[in-house]
Amino acid sequence: MLETNEITVALPKGRLEKLVQKMFAEHGIRFEFEDRKLTACTADKKFRFFLVKNSDLPTYVRHGIAGIGICGDDVIYESGTTFTKVMKLDCGNTRMCLAGKVGTPKPKPGQKLKVASKFTRFAADYYNSIGTPIEIVKLNGSVELAPVLGLTDYIVDLVETGSTLTANNLEIIDVLKEISVYMIVNPSYYKMRYKEIDELVSLLRGDRR
Repeated sequence: MLETNEITVALPKGRLEKLVQKMFAEHGIRFEFEDRKLTACTADKKFRFFLVKNSDLPTYVRHGIAGIGICGDDVIYESGTTFTKVMKLDCGNTRMCLAGKVGTPKPKPGQKLKVASKFTRFAADYYNSIGTPIEIVKLNGSVELAPVLGLTDYIVDLVETGSTLTANNLEIIDVLKEISVYMIVNPSYYKMRYKEIDELVSLLRGDRR
């Protein structure tokens, strides 16, 4: 575990980064990642932020490099690790969906599926839980290309606005789960710093004035 007096927070690169940065700033916690740097501190040195790849975030929190992390429960689920969830955020919510080419029928109950996804654990567990046989082709990016190029008929992926699906002549066939964003904490870190973490959560929720 990283030894520091600062409260350490891992943020995911991409859409959540700016949303979370804005949320913190609205409550007086301001920081900037400058000149391609991946770490940043607040002026009072109370908080230190790390910018990491979304899928790597649970690893940094699990090992205590960052005591706190902010990510969707899709990422938490794929990591297979249990964290302490101290706050559900009101921003960044998405949907985990089954999608395919426009006009592709919804699979019939029990029909064997072949899907492309980077969320392999979620896809396998979801369809196994409803008794649907599934073959999963793991992709790490551009999942939308799988139906376009004929690799699979279906994909399981996160959908926010649906604009990427529309641009590639794809559509949502089924919404599998609503995905929320959480502030998670390494359980050992929480035992040591619970007062400061609880104060941060109260501040972000607007409990303090």
